[in-house]
Amino acid sequence: MKKSFLVGLALIFITCVACGQATPEKQIDQLVSAMLQPANGGVAIAVAKQDKILFSKGYGSANPEYDIACSPKTIFHVASVSKQFTAFAIALLADQGKISLDDDIRKYLPELHDFGHKIIIRHLVHHTSGLRDQWNLLALAGWRLDDVITRNQVLRLISHQEELNFKPGDEFSYCNTGYTLMGEIVSRVSGKTFSEWCSENIFKPLQMNNTLFYDDHEKIVKGRAYSFQESPGGLKKSVLSYANAGATSLFTTAEDLTKWSNNFYTMKVGNAKVMKQMEGRGILNKGDTISYAFGQDISKYRGVKTVSHSGGDAGYRSYLLRFPEQKYSIVVLSNLASFNPAKLANNIADIYLKGYLKEEPIKKEEKTQASVSKVSEALLKLYEGQYQLNNEMIVSFKLDGGKFIAQATGQLPVTLLASSDTEFLIEGMDLKIVFNKESDNTVNQFTLYQGGHTIVAPRMKPFDVRSVDLKMFTGTFYSPELQTSYTLALSGDTLIANHIRHEPAKMTAVANDSFATDAWFMSKIEFTRNEKSEITGFKVSSGRVKNVKFFKKEL
Repeated sequence: MKKSFLVGLALIFITCVACGQATPEKQIDQLVSAMLQPANGGVAIAVAKQDKILFSKGYGSANPEYDIACSPKTIFHVASVSKQFTAFAIALLADQGKISLDDDIRKYLPELHDFGHKIIIRHLVHHTSGLRDQWNLLALAGWRLDDVITRNQVLRLISHQEELNFKPGDEFSYCNTGYTLMGEIVSRVSGKTFSEWCSENIFKPLQMNNTLFYDDHEKIVKGRAYSFQESPGGLKKSVLSYANAGATSLFTTAEDLTKWSNNFYTMKVGNAKVMKQMEGRGILNKGDTISYAFGQDISKYRGVKTVSHSGGDAGYRSYLLRFPEQKYSIVVLSNLASFNPAKLANNIADIYLKGYLKEEPIKKEEKTQASVSKVSEALLKLYEGQYQLNNEMIVSFKLDGGKFIAQATGQLPVTLLASSDTEFLIEGMDLKIVFNKESDNTVNQFTLYQGGHTIVAPRMKPFDVRSVDLKMFTGTFYSPELQTSYTLALSGDTLIANHIRHEPAKMTAVANDSFATDAWFMSKIEFTRNEKSEITGFKVSSGRVKNVKFFKKEL
């Protein structure tokens, strides 16, 4: 199915370019038809130059259960596209002298733990605070992400944290927690709820009449889309019951977002200083400048400067793309989990900004599974093994039934497609894996290229899991920070982590006292011992969360 979509998309695009006569609307219609089936959710699109909407249209269904059509006025949950509004609120308050970006966050949030390192508001803005991410923590504590999750629950959980992932300013690590806290700072400084403040100071002045921060999961919003995901048995609901705002929960429309984009040029709300601040990229302690700036990513597309952000919660997918120098904005919103709004937005940019974008060499069509067979099994066997991608993630490669399979800790297995003897791709993802051969023809590492970033992953030494006595790791372990317990028990010859609210997680030994699991929120578990070599507890890490401590009960 995915292959046919990609091939169809390529053929449609080539046809449009060749004929040179299709209108932008017809070209977009063709692009969407190759990516979306009418019975599989909906998408809303708006394209604007400054305040002039050049294109505005909806496709598919806002709610397949009731066969409600999607339009550019359909209201979507836009997930992390919300963040630039939260950052803008902070920038406005700073410009008004009501806060300083260099204020210690405990000035406004005194209930937070004193970590021994000052966290300032600027750290929250740029995801450099070192705070653990709220979604990972909530899941580890026993929440499902389709539970009702309120602002107060999130704040209480954050206030119980006693350690950071890293010293503030040392690293960039995307952190939803920081933006929830920023929303709370706006509320405490203004004396109004975050939703009320944004409505009065941003949405109403910009006449964004169909926009709000949704902080009450029981509130009725007319004209909203509900989210869905594809499954082997057909379309399924993807439930979202968030009652918190700041990191997420903006409800808006494609057309309203073009009004927001236009404000960067008209400055109806804000001023030149604030707008310049909104593009102020973060700087790490060591002096490196990151691409992230006030809820927006500053980058380039085909040589032209872009300001963008994506969003994804439950089945909602969103992308807001601005070309500030040309004053174009492209909005793509969907309620289908498998939809790729960023890809569609870039394809739409190819249509409207053709005269500005640099020509790129035509990429060869991604090779299909058949091309993998052209790489000898002997060579693929050479690449098999486990590689340490980062402190929390191990990537395993294996040849299985003629397919070359990769699986990262806590993730589903994926099939790699060969583009050469050493280079591999994953269909539908913008990444490349290159295995690095030594002069003696051995492979001790691979390099991952994704989104402009490069990560080298060394091969791990083979570990004999049969040497591990799994019985010594059994027992019940409690986290004071999360106020929750996991019971580790044997099921046959497999160690299982059990929690009353989660499905059992399979644990696999990867080193002495170190395990990986198939649960995304606890991808790595490292056990601790006392001077008698007895197991005293473990530490859990999972990408945006590091070293959450659990202590063994009744030693």
